[in-house]
Amino acid sequence: MSAMAASYDVVVLGAGSGGYACALRAAQLGLSVAMVEKDKVGGTCLHRGCIPTKALLHAAEVADAARDGGRFGIHATIDKIDLAEIHKYAGAVVNRIYSGLTGLVRSGNIAVVSGEGSLVVADGKAAVRVAGEDYSGSYVVLASGSVARTLPGLDVDGHRVITSDHALTLAQLPSSAMVLGGGVIGVEFASAWRSLGVEVTVVEALPRLVSSEDPAISAALERAFRRRKIGMRTGTEVKSCTAGDDGVVVGLENGVELAADLALVAVGRGPCSDGLGYAEAGVGLDRGFATTDERLRTSVPGIYAVGDLVAGAQLAHRGFAQGIFVAEDIGHRTGRLPGAPQPLNEADIPRVTYCDPEIASVGLAEEAATIQYGDIETRTYDLAGNGKSQILKTAGFVKIVRRRHGPVVGVHMIGSRVSELSGEAQLITGWEAFPSDVAPYVHAHPTQSEALGEAHLALAGKPLHMHS
Repeated sequence: MSAMAASYDVVVLGAGSGGYACALRAAQLGLSVAMVEKDKVGGTCLHRGCIPTKALLHAAEVADAARDGGRFGIHATIDKIDLAEIHKYAGAVVNRIYSGLTGLVRSGNIAVVSGEGSLVVADGKAAVRVAGEDYSGSYVVLASGSVARTLPGLDVDGHRVITSDHALTLAQLPSSAMVLGGGVIGVEFASAWRSLGVEVTVVEALPRLVSSEDPAISAALERAFRRRKIGMRTGTEVKSCTAGDDGVVVGLENGVELAADLALVAVGRGPCSDGLGYAEAGVGLDRGFATTDERLRTSVPGIYAVGDLVAGAQLAHRGFAQGIFVAEDIGHRTGRLPGAPQPLNEADIPRVTYCDPEIASVGLAEEAATIQYGDIETRTYDLAGNGKSQILKTAGFVKIVRRRHGPVVGVHMIGSRVSELSGEAQLITGWEAFPSDVAPYVHAHPTQSEALGEAHLALAGKPLHMHS
């Protein structure tokens, strides 16, 4: 038997990137909002994902800078890598952001309900049930996020065989590690651990690392990893993983066995939808993901889904944008906004992998652009010709994909700090700019943004610091 706790305009299940962005924007529009969260506001991204992992990667960058300072005339040695201090630093960053976020939620008069919620629909009205009490909403937004995937038959014990969640709370660094999966999570941890002195081998079943990126990006990353002495076995499936007192033994499909102190299972994340009442309430699911239309409406009227629960790129900023979009869609439907918001174009959402070197891309890769448009043109500008990149001692490139005689449809970059160029890249593809539109803009010198300018100059038929 359940009791009715309260009724709201919007009830959000999940307070991660998509959930809290939706709640904040809905409250700004004058809607009454409740947000249900079993853990902490901020979700995986803030507490176990984007923020702590990027703090770890920054600590790794500092270690590399100290170790390699001789290249710049600064000679230093590393006395100690203190993982506890790294965790303390990362935790302080998380806590500072968490404090600011909870303050925003309080100031927005959003009711935060602590507890594990599930979706229920009774008498045609949707609600989120928490500890026997129903919080009903004229609209319900499902934002329950994702969980780390594992490999079939593989026992994750949290000690020798771990996920990314465990990796962020290790008491000490391993001497050696196997990273099972060469996607974003896998290459980021491999990169960070190698910088901190760990011997790392990445095993990927697909033919190349970061397989969702342009093949030229994958090839460049693999070259960089080889220079950094990161082991790689691509096109190789994991058949077994046996944990012992002293480490793990990973069995590969070709009969090879590799030993290490621990194995990180980094085969991606899946939707968090099991046991939350979605199917019972009539919400359509596909492999656990909520099926939605372009306006993120599920098969049940009045119920939306956002973030990692919706199939697509699992990115915090995608969740933010979807949460805002849904709040504004509800705002329009309730008469608070005069115009309906435009649905998101998934291809124009920037993607960044924060390994060393960084990867940033937006829009279509060459193969996908060829399939969609047929006749395309590409141009690659090597960072060897970019002054700031030479100052940073980074290799890499900027690759532009355009429809022949048409707009730019893809920008793909690899090199130190190229994540900072993703904003301009998104504007270029999102506004369907022609190379001739971008070429006249003056990029400050010396900056890496000049590489974007140079590539567009070349595509516009007037290359400066590169051959035509």
